[in-house]
Formats: sequence, structure tokens, C-alpha cells
Amino acid sequence: MSDHPRGSFFGRRVGKPLREQRRARFEAAIGRLKVDLSRPAPSDLRELFDAPVTSVWLEIGFGGGEHLMHEARRLDDTGFIGVEPFVNSLAKTVVDVDEAGFGNVRLYDDDAVPLLDWLPEASLDGIYQLYPDPWPKRRHWKRRFVSQSNIDRFARVLKPGACYRFASDIDTYVEWTLAHFGRRPDFGWTAEQAADWREPWQPWSGTRYEDKAFREGRRGHYLEFRRR
Repeated sequence: MSDHPRGSFFGRRVGKPLREQRRARFEAAIGRLKVDLSRPAPSDLRELFDAPVTSVWLEIGFGGGEHLMHEARRLDDTGFIGVEPFVNSLAKTVVDVDEAGFGNVRLYDDDAVPLLDWLPEASLDGIYQLYPDPWPKRRHWKRRFVSQSNIDRFARVLKPGACYRFASDIDTYVEWTLAHFGRRPDFGWTAEQAADWREPWQPWSGTRYEDKAFREGRRGHYLEFRRR
């Protein structure tokens, strides 16, 4: 079903070794926070969370966790499932979530495709994918996570009226995403004027990758597609 080999949408899995204290804290918390795909998915995803939640969003590739943590704190009645295969970024967020005592966050530490396939049909209220690896070289474009097969997955797990939100500072990836969603009758681009894709959704916390892009003179683009 996938347009690219499993796992190829991300680069390295591990950077610097975790310090012993952080590793111990990470290992103690990840067992409680990790979504276990070996078990059947609950028919109602709200059952995944310790805190009572009214809706559930997915963030694919949360990086340093800035946006995920901001939204989880701001919307304590919304459940968030964060996906991040890079172990060092995951470890930081696991510790941050554990220290904050969030009951509305669950995490997954691998390719998002198996998780998307595990989720029940029409179970998500929204999906974020913010500043994903752009794979800028043309020969690597097939590794981009936005593909027709993954949009099929988005369409299956999103509720009618739910949104997929995408942000990138790479023009070719923005054009790529618009082209892929533009071929889909099951999604509609919500932009009505240029400001709708030049300015982020509000309130907006930003990410470390966005900050880096701005420092290097690039600007972000923010796309929203609604499930019909």
C-alpha cells in the first residue's frame, strides 16, 4: 500500500547517547506513555488517555515536542498522540510529558504508517505534520511522507470535517503537498486568501525547525485540508 519503503521517511534513529539519568527516566516513563500496537485499538480512542478528553489529534514527527507540549497544556480536554522515531527527540518529550504529568498525551516511537493502520476508521479529529523532513533532492522525493497511499490513510482515520494541517519552509514540498491533495475529491483545501497559507493557525507556538528556517531566511507555509 505504501509508495515508499517502510521507515524511509525519516533519517537516523539515534544521535548522541542518552545520559544515564535521562535514560532511566525515559525507560520508566515510555512504558506508560507508548501506544501499544500489539493490542487491538480501542473503538473509541479517548480510552487511550488517563485524563478525560473529548477529541483526539495526531502529530506526526513532533521533533523537539514544542508544539505537542504547547497544545497538550493549552487544550487539556484534547488527547494528543505524538509520533517521533528519532530517539533523542522522543526521550526529551517523554521526560517533559512525565514531569508535566500530562494525562492527555500518548507517544509512538516508530514509523507513523503502522500506527495509522492500527487506528480505527474515522477516529481522529485532526492530524498535524509540521516541518517534516523535506528530502529536498529530487531523487529522494519518493521518501516524503505525503503520498497518495498515506493520504488514503489520513482519509480513513479522519472524521468527516476533520483537518490535516501541514507546515513547511521548503517550497518544493509545499507544492508537492498541494499537488497531492489537489487530486483528492475527499479533501478540500481550506484557504480562501493568501494569508490563510502564509500565516499559521492561531494560537501558534512554533517549533525549533521553524525558528531555524526563519534564521536562515526562509518563511513557513501553512496548509489545511478538510476531510469531506
